[in-house]
Amino acid sequence: MDFYSRMVRLLKVLLPLAALALLSTVFLLSRGIDPTATIPFSDQDVSDRIGSQQVTRPFFSGTTSSGEDIVVNASLVRPGGPDKPAEAENISARIIMADGTRIALRANTASVALDADMATLSGDVSMASTSGFTVVTETLNTALRRVAGNTPGTVRGTGPLGEFTAGRMEFAAKTDGGPVHMVFKDGVKLIYDPKNR
Repeated sequence: MDFYSRMVRLLKVLLPLAALALLSTVFLLSRGIDPTATIPFSDQDVSDRIGSQQVTRPFFSGTTSSGEDIVVNASLVRPGGPDKPAEAENISARIIMADGTRIALRANTASVALDADMATLSGDVSMASTSGFTVVTETLNTALRRVAGNTPGTVRGTGPLGEFTAGRMEFAAKTDGGPVHMVFKDGVKLIYDPKNR
């Protein structure tokens, strides 16, 4: 027999044996599992999860009838009932308008009333758009089926012209699929910064 044939026959035996030896060392040298080890949750976390229904790290994405893409994330959501809205914590949302403008929203909490087509974001609510506006408020009411909303309280922020404050704000598109307009009302104060122009 020539050298090549002998080598192939030898490797047919040696390679499977080497693979078997490597595989057996994985099991022989593996660490044992401690069956008495506890899961990494506090007693309070476990009792909260047992006591109420909730979803951890939910993700929602969709498109409105006028073409805006919406993506919403939260750290925790609890379902509502017939007379109680659903509640969410640590909300972040991204809206991509039909014209390409992007809006980012953040809030500590939110309550969602599907029957009223309304979500109320509360606690350090911030709204930033690629058109240059950043708005901060304590409460923001927003529609669920379209891009529209208002703030019942004061807002402060920055924009292309400078810093501003207002008693309240409303935003909506005047026509379906049209641009979203932000309207500031009730004692609007603007500190004009010519460097921004």
